[in-house]
Amino acid sequence: MKRWIDANTWTLGLAVLLAILLVSTKLIQPDFGASGLDSLARAALPFALATVGMAIVVLAGGIDLSIAAMMAVASVTGAVLMEGASDGQSVLIVLGVLLLGLAMGAINGLLITVSKVPDIVVTLAMLFVWQGVALLILNAPGGGAAPWLRALSAGGIPGIDWLPRAVVFLAIITALIWVPIRRSKLGLRLYAIGSDPLAAFRSGVPVGQTRIIAYALCGLFAALGGLSVTMSTGIGEPIPGPYLLASVAAVVLGGVVLGGGRGGILGPILAVFILRTVRMDLTLLSVDPNVAAIIEGTIMVAVVMFGAVLATRGHKT
Repeated sequence: MKRWIDANTWTLGLAVLLAILLVSTKLIQPDFGASGLDSLARAALPFALATVGMAIVVLAGGIDLSIAAMMAVASVTGAVLMEGASDGQSVLIVLGVLLLGLAMGAINGLLITVSKVPDIVVTLAMLFVWQGVALLILNAPGGGAAPWLRALSAGGIPGIDWLPRAVVFLAIITALIWVPIRRSKLGLRLYAIGSDPLAAFRSGVPVGQTRIIAYALCGLFAALGGLSVTMSTGIGEPIPGPYLLASVAAVVLGGVVLGGGRGGILGPILAVFILRTVRMDLTLLSVDPNVAAIIEGTIMVAVVMFGAVLATRGHKT
């Protein structure tokens, strides 16, 4: 137990910080309860899914600046196809959108691997490509979402009203995808190429293939994030939301080193809820929205810069 605590000290600290923030929220707004937790969870769900995807890429030593644009493509594709579709058809549409996310991410990884151009340059270019694709599919918010899909993240669990469905949905999806990968050879390869790609290559790890898979997984979670936007709003959003910087900030705050090779998934997810709770508390305190945006942006930039400094020092040592 002591060894586990020592290995997860940062994550446990984030959990304690989140609990303190939630208590503070209750003090600020005495009426804050199950409905407030549900609103917080639904607002955090797209950010959390984007953060998991970004964390996988960062663990593998990369970064994906196009994640918000891929979310927009998934959102509008699902919304356009699901409008007027039956439940059976909408299930197939959701599966198709997830495959689309895998394909978009794999294209990013393939371009990086084949061209040898830095991932930050390739994914910045692909940001504009995917953004253009989203606007071609739907040039304004619209479309629809299947009722069963919207119900996945709305309200609490029957009999456990204080536990939001959005949190359960996030936990199940993340566990189904990430836990088997983390415990497999693929998980070891992701960490290996993030720690030292040359050493990983000399050890027989297919670096290019593993990098493509990492970006494909990022695309999958981006698709899930885009679908969660449609689940929450009932329509498709063609304009990328503020998920890029928020996901990078949450990844760093969650204990993942920007250079790759160190960290996990639970910490970044907790960091998402911390950042969303801070935003909610600022709103409850009636802070001017412009000032709140400045505060939130400053926190994110400070966290990312701090992570970059740590990553730079780590490479030097």
